[in-house]
Amino acid sequence: MPKIDAERFLKDLNDLRKIGQYRTGVHRPTYSPEDMESRRWLMARLEEIGLEASIDGIGNVYGRHRGPGPHLLAGSHIESQNQAGWLDGALGVMAAVALARAGLPVDVAAFADEEGHFEGGFLGSKSIIGILSEEEIDRSRSRNDGTPLREALAAAGLAGLPRMQLEPGRHKAFLEMHIEQGTQLENAGLQVGVVTGIVAIWQWRITIEGMQDHAGGTTMAERRDAGLAAVRLLAMIDAEFPKVCGERSTWTTGRIAVEPGAPSIIPGRADILFQFRDIALPVLERMEACLRACVQESNRRERCTATLTNVSKSLPAPCDPATMAALEAAAETHAPGRWQRMPSGAGHDAQYIARVMPVSMLFTPSIKGISHHWAEDTKEEDLALCCQVLADAAEAYLKG
Repeated sequence: MPKIDAERFLKDLNDLRKIGQYRTGVHRPTYSPEDMESRRWLMARLEEIGLEASIDGIGNVYGRHRGPGPHLLAGSHIESQNQAGWLDGALGVMAAVALARAGLPVDVAAFADEEGHFEGGFLGSKSIIGILSEEEIDRSRSRNDGTPLREALAAAGLAGLPRMQLEPGRHKAFLEMHIEQGTQLENAGLQVGVVTGIVAIWQWRITIEGMQDHAGGTTMAERRDAGLAAVRLLAMIDAEFPKVCGERSTWTTGRIAVEPGAPSIIPGRADILFQFRDIALPVLERMEACLRACVQESNRRERCTATLTNVSKSLPAPCDPATMAALEAAAETHAPGRWQRMPSGAGHDAQYIARVMPVSMLFTPSIKGISHHWAEDTKEEDLALCCQVLADAAEAYLKG
């Protein structure tokens, strides 16, 4: 079985961590100078280990194995959330590099904007499988400052470069190593998680129209307060969802913006970004029906009008049984009794790559479950162990 150079793997991770360093984490928003520096750094590492390195017009960095197949594809992303962790995404890319360095026939991919700094998100993985249209690129804007995606690509030096697509039939499967971003493994004293599937994320916008008015001169009986209507609707959703959700369903109100947002003005409008997640399509459909019923009931009760708009619906992505079996066997070899099967509660590039090839994911524990925060961390021994598990599983799967 291939032997991972754990010392070099950890050094690569820590060297990448220095680019855009923020406290103990990193700040590398998509297409920022720090993000582009990290992509150039990665291309140099890929060339060092004998891969053919390239970057395409959406920012995907790709290392192509020069030898014969069958080949695997492995990787993740290297941009970060704002002031966030050093392992989210980067771990999967550097684990893929470690597999290639160990001599496995692996193509390495660092997909652009998995973190969704631009509207739509998952730009790189959607582009590489051919489902990112030019029209979507035209529409997309930065969620941070409103910069059009076209302008960001030009500023990053990517405008005019072709966007690559995966070669049909080249890859036997895709592997992505990632931190858990939760507490299940750590709480159970386990070191490895074999992912069974990746949740779908259904995103919604709820707008509530009321009447902007004076906070002192307008009586409570006369008010059409969009802010209070928003709070009551969200409380209703939170009370009703447990009646229809699954065991691992989650729902989140990511933003509530009221207008005009002044202390002495009754809000005339509220804009809400809301999402829910589950791995089972029937559960997602029940949650959507419940959400629509809550909005309908709000409109019956309130003097404000709520409008529900779907923003996006991804598909659940079950992991491939054969690659899962290889990961399980390797986990039992290196961490006997210290691994488990588990779903992914987060979205990943793998869920898009799953549309064109078998995929599997491997989780390492997250200390205290922290992620999307600069305090995100994982023990080095867990990182090294899981990378070796990934390598053994890749070798076994390729021979299978």
